[in-house]
Amino acid sequence: MARLKSPPVATTHKKVVVLLLDGTSLKGYLNATGLGRVDTIDLLTPDGEHRPVELNEVKSIHFVREFLDNSSPERKIFLSRPKLDGLWVRLRFRDDDVMEGIVANDLLDLLDTGVQLTPPDLHGNTLRLFIPRSALAEVKVLGVVGVARRGTPDSRAAAAASQSKLFSE
Repeated sequence: MARLKSPPVATTHKKVVVLLLDGTSLKGYLNATGLGRVDTIDLLTPDGEHRPVELNEVKSIHFVREFLDNSSPERKIFLSRPKLDGLWVRLRFRDDDVMEGIVANDLLDLLDTGVQLTPPDLHGNTLRLFIPRSALAEVKVLGVVGVARRGTPDSRAAAAASQSKLFSE
């Protein structure tokens, strides 16, 4: 019997800015493999020190391109309907801050201990966010975004013809 190979475990640390509920922020590197399954994250500071951070103290974790002085996203809401596949959501934090983004259209991900979010500004410094469930007051789905399965032009015409008969009978 052939054994399936398990995928290699990612051990790379990603650049992050951790925004805390008290308004302060921490810069460092984080191994994101256990994110959402642990109560404490292990942040590696730029000085090389390990700093444990309780997840219930975290407002959001920003996976960033570079460490900048201003760590909040440039834009917190979409200017028009997003084009990325997923669920378009509006998050309201416990401090009444509001942010929109795209989450995976997978209920198992949403039922986890936090929300993984793609921010509205795809060209900004923040690539992705993780928001612990404890930081949220409300999550509202604004829309389902994605490519609908479309048939051939002939099948669409046949479907339209059969639909038009419904109202003429």
